[in-house]
Amino acid sequence: MLKEALLPIFSFLPQVRSPTYRVPFKEKLKWTGIILILYFILCQIPLFGLSTTAVDQFSQLRAVMAGQFGSIMTMGIGPIVTASIILQLLVGGKILNLDLSQHEDKAFFQGTQKLLAIIFTIGEALVYVFTGALSPASSEFVWVMVLQLVVGGILIIFLDEVVSKWGFGSGVGLFIAAGVSSQIVIGSLNPLATSVSPGVPSGAIPQFIYLLTTSQPDFSILIPVLAVVVVFLVTVYAQSMRVEIPLSFGGVKGARGKYPLKFIYASNMPVILASALLLNVQLFAALFQKLGFPILGTISNGQAISGLAYYLTTPTSLSDLLTNPLGVAFYGVVFIALCVLFAWLWVEISGIGPKQVAKQLHGMGMQIPGFRSSRTQFERLLKKYIPAITILGGAFVGVLAFGADLTGALGGGTGVLLTVGIVYQLYEEIAQEQLMDMHPMLRNFLGDSK
Repeated sequence: MLKEALLPIFSFLPQVRSPTYRVPFKEKLKWTGIILILYFILCQIPLFGLSTTAVDQFSQLRAVMAGQFGSIMTMGIGPIVTASIILQLLVGGKILNLDLSQHEDKAFFQGTQKLLAIIFTIGEALVYVFTGALSPASSEFVWVMVLQLVVGGILIIFLDEVVSKWGFGSGVGLFIAAGVSSQIVIGSLNPLATSVSPGVPSGAIPQFIYLLTTSQPDFSILIPVLAVVVVFLVTVYAQSMRVEIPLSFGGVKGARGKYPLKFIYASNMPVILASALLLNVQLFAALFQKLGFPILGTISNGQAISGLAYYLTTPTSLSDLLTNPLGVAFYGVVFIALCVLFAWLWVEISGIGPKQVAKQLHGMGMQIPGFRSSRTQFERLLKKYIPAITILGGAFVGVLAFGADLTGALGGGTGVLLTVGIVYQLYEEIAQEQLMDMHPMLRNFLGDSK
């Protein structure tokens, strides 16, 4: 019934045309670069009518949501990720009975996600403006600001779709990496002074050098920079951890290889989804307070000061451990638990569970050395590893993101973690594309028949 009701609506939704051929490496690179430039341009378009006293209520999650406060891209990827959360919970809970290995069900899932993303774009734009998270200069600009936010939100939905179909990786990951990288570069290297401290560079490294030359060195200035380096090294090391399952190719005698199962099996999606859910808690806390029912907590001057919203506010400094140990502990437990939950849901929905991987390997003619070629044997072996590394990997990225936030790293600890993972995966995808362009025979082996 639901499919029959929604399918006619999907036909009215504008969509980016899918390529009918295998997109070459240079063309993918071109489209990725074009979309990245457009994203940066859109982030510089200010919201007309925004009050000069507006406060960024979600600054601690801004980098993760790939939004630029005060611009038409303020909401960033929030609506897209929120739509993904709702669908994952519906599919994972079998409320929506979809088999995403089937083309028809996958198309329905993608269409529903886009429709929900557009609905959430409109809904979140209304909440942002009417709760005061983006306060207009006067009542005349209320609907003008809502319209600007909706336009920006819908644009980012289609920019993400262009990258997913014609570029490398996904727009969601690309925009996060772009936003965090710019914050790291500006925060560490900006030589310009601010109005608060005239004559003193605002970038951490130029500021430290300036203070060093004036015989007033302050090594604490470099802590956020060092935190970025530490998070980078730990994340790269974790990305290289994997379990390798020995394989042999049934059609070629003596041909052997290994199938790698990464320790961070669900990638960084659990952290993105968990962060988006926490942002929505803050957003709805402000909405309920505006309606006179502060059931999620109280918001004052753009900050949560009580209730669930307060305890789910991202800690951004080690000093929070001393001033609010209970709040930090509660946030850490909830955040890590959400990462584990979303890791499990992501593996089940994205087609990388034991059953789907076993079907893929068996279909490629692979077999486990010492055993007869059997899909059941593959599935039995993969069930020993995939559920375990999914839970452990989800918990690990949750702990790492939580700890990284406490360091106060430039771009936000979670943002740095996500950026490193996104860039690492992007590098692997680009390397694979180059390899397939150089050796076309590899396409069939890697499952790319276009």
